[in-house]
Amino acid sequence: MRYRMLGNTGLQISEIGFGCIPIIRLATDEAVRVLQHAYGQGITFYDTANAYRDSEAKIGKAFHGIRDKVVLATKTMKRDAAGAQEHLETSLRMLQTDYIDLFQLHQVAQEKDWQAITAPGGALEVAIKAKEEGKIRHIGVTSHNLSMALRLMKTGVFKTIMFPFNFIEDAAKDEMIDLAQECNMAFIAMKPFAGGAIDSAALAFKFLRQYPEAIVIPGFDSVESVNEVLSFYEQPNQLSEQDYASIERYRQNLGKQFCRRCEYCQPCPQGVAITPAMGYPIVAARMSPAVSVEFSKNSMETVPKCVECGICISRCPYELPIPTILKKNYDLFEQHKRA
Repeated sequence: MRYRMLGNTGLQISEIGFGCIPIIRLATDEAVRVLQHAYGQGITFYDTANAYRDSEAKIGKAFHGIRDKVVLATKTMKRDAAGAQEHLETSLRMLQTDYIDLFQLHQVAQEKDWQAITAPGGALEVAIKAKEEGKIRHIGVTSHNLSMALRLMKTGVFKTIMFPFNFIEDAAKDEMIDLAQECNMAFIAMKPFAGGAIDSAALAFKFLRQYPEAIVIPGFDSVESVNEVLSFYEQPNQLSEQDYASIERYRQNLGKQFCRRCEYCQPCPQGVAITPAMGYPIVAARMSPAVSVEFSKNSMETVPKCVECGICISRCPYELPIPTILKKNYDLFEQHKRA
């Protein structure tokens, strides 16, 4: 395993991180086994969030007693100070630690998010105060909106930027990665498998390894998946003509039916949680029906509010037939509920 600095934080991390959403579908003992195996293989950077069910608790149990050997990152989607403070204290308790290495303001994608976070009584106040108190070491931010992400990077407030990056969602390669270097920030690449749309780990990492500046945090749910990804780094990287052809086939097969989670379609005047509902099939592919239903229940139960007004379609830069896709996804959700 090779190691690198996390931007200008002074924290040394493994070149590959561990995205901890998938461990929520594992029993605690199995999750601990996978986490400890990853650590044994040299992975020292673990990314989670308060919203990822019991992920933080499993991490806390796995690394109890070796806290100083790992770098832990978590997130909050709360925009207000009280909510962010509650999330922070919960994360500290669940992770069994008195400090968090990287505390990230999650999914800051729209102007209203930024205004709420930076307003008096906003979440940023909590993060700054917690840093002064030593409860967190560094503040980061995540987004799915390219223009907002670029703007956030230029504020000078954050040490890291997390953004989707894979061979389907590759916008970051044109400006963001270079800007991160200019701003002396760490660029963390989330969703290396496009949220489950890419089922070839080998191809996904052949693409990603072209950009060594990116800190990739694949989600692991087994010892085998850890070993598979690590094995890619044991050999030289080169994309063949066949690889490029395969990438193009993925892009063509997904076509315009693939939601990039840019959130331009929102807010829905009827209150439909469009973005998470659009991604339900990918969630369902990664979890059991029961866990998928529980994980997505709040968003999926807003889908019947859709009146097919077409506003979301007019806003979508990819011209997705959003109401049609939502109905199809809701049918799958209902099927899983019955099961």
